[in-house]
Amino acid sequence: MEPVKAVLISTYDMGRQPFGLASPAAWLRAAGCEVECVDVSRERLDDDRIRGRDIIGFYLPMHTATRLALPIVGRVRRVNPAARICAYGLYAPLNREALHAAGVDALFGGEFEDDLVRWALSGTSHAPAGPARVPRIHFLTPDRSSLPPLDRYATLQLPDGRRRLVGYTKASRGCCHLCRHCPIVPIYNGQFRIVQPDVVLADIDAQVAAGARHITFGDPDFFNGPTHAMRVVDALHGAHPHVSYDVTIKVEHLLKHRELLPRLAQTGCAFVTSAVESVDDRVLALLDKHHTRQDFVDAVSICREAGVALVPTFVAFHPWLTLDGYCDLLDTIEELDLETHVAPIQLAIRLLITEGSRLLELEDVRTLVRGFDAATLTYRWDHPDDRVDALQRDVADLVGLRLTADRRAAFEAVSGLAHERAGLPRAASKPARDRATIPYLNEPWYC
Repeated sequence: MEPVKAVLISTYDMGRQPFGLASPAAWLRAAGCEVECVDVSRERLDDDRIRGRDIIGFYLPMHTATRLALPIVGRVRRVNPAARICAYGLYAPLNREALHAAGVDALFGGEFEDDLVRWALSGTSHAPAGPARVPRIHFLTPDRSSLPPLDRYATLQLPDGRRRLVGYTKASRGCCHLCRHCPIVPIYNGQFRIVQPDVVLADIDAQVAAGARHITFGDPDFFNGPTHAMRVVDALHGAHPHVSYDVTIKVEHLLKHRELLPRLAQTGCAFVTSAVESVDDRVLALLDKHHTRQDFVDAVSICREAGVALVPTFVAFHPWLTLDGYCDLLDTIEELDLETHVAPIQLAIRLLITEGSRLLELEDVRTLVRGFDAATLTYRWDHPDDRVDALQRDVADLVGLRLTADRRAAFEAVSGLAHERAGLPRAASKPARDRATIPYLNEPWYC
């Protein structure tokens, strides 16, 4: 019997070598399938790589990846009409109607590997309904053998101008929190699943052997399971003491587990990303973030004391924003000496409202949205104050011209524009506590 021939396609994963191709590739190969991985953000998808394949899978971890995938699904269907097509990842179930309309047969959400293999071997097009709870699986070591090499991906930019090749792995998936705007929530609903430590460390070993000198952990929140997380980074540092890493941790968990932060610094953590989202307590409550403005300020302080750089991300533009409020966000960033910690694109991010979003539970959001837009895969909304939407467009244009520019210069330009629009004076510059830049990944987008 001929083995099942599969192609797994990633359209965009923020400049990282996709774990979401390497992991299912290992599972499918272990089941006897022939697998080719194609990352179209880094290589061409020629028609010859589509013809003659039995199954074609699209990895959809984020909104941008899904929008980029839709026209490729149509092309695959035209080139190979007999192929069975699936989509998997967070945004696959969220965009069920659009993906089915484009020609996708089966969809898989959280912990998709086992279900994807069963479907691939079944010979049928449509997948059975998934379990009510996200399953627990025993992961296999990801197989990155057919992916583009690490030097084709984003690198870690060091303050002295040097760069490090970056590997990417996950110690867990899902999240135990229910933030209203987060796409993880409709899929995992407060559940998270760990990746076995031996699997994580084997994946890191392979990427270090391939040249990685920095590892990005893609966990939605590295401290969902702090004991597991610290076991992994202690082992990473023991095996590869010259390899740095970065993680994502909620403000709430930075405060709760502050005693662990010095160990992050000691084991090579270059920076911690945290989804701060806003400095307005009312907005933070609406988003169900479980932290306050003061908590953010305290988190900056304890990270600084521990020797760990905090990199905040924001949903800068949302329905509750005012021009004064946007200036307050910028002033807060400046007061905390975080201008070089914030990627310029973060100053332009506009709230996305997707299918399944808990934001739709809010009456004022339901009143505001103008229906689902199949072209953008979002619920469209306009700000009640036209000046706020105009500022967002202008900030996005300004940032778009400065993606690779000095972060402080980009911040100054945005802040100057915002204060001018709001009719507010900018505070006088003061000596910063730390003028040094911090390491950062040189992929500019984060959405």
